[in-house]
Amino acid sequence: MKSINIKAYTDDASQIEALKAFMKALKIKFELSKEQSPYNPEFVEKVLQSRQQAKDRKTTRVKKENLKVFLDL
Repeated sequence: MKSINIKAYTDDASQIEALKAFMKALKIKFELSKEQSPYNPEFVEKVLQSRQQAKDRKTTRVKKENLKVFLDL
């Protein structure tokens, strides 16, 4: 028996059921898995929050000449 990985991007549950029926009709053994994100959900939330703040223009701009203070150059 040879194993392959296939990702199917379905729109709804009926498409998943159709794929299952197709695999069963061809007598192909299969298993479904839900892939989880490798990122920490709290980190993802912070990134999304930052993106929203940038869209809302709620950011602080730093002038190039002031970067020397932060970078200790």
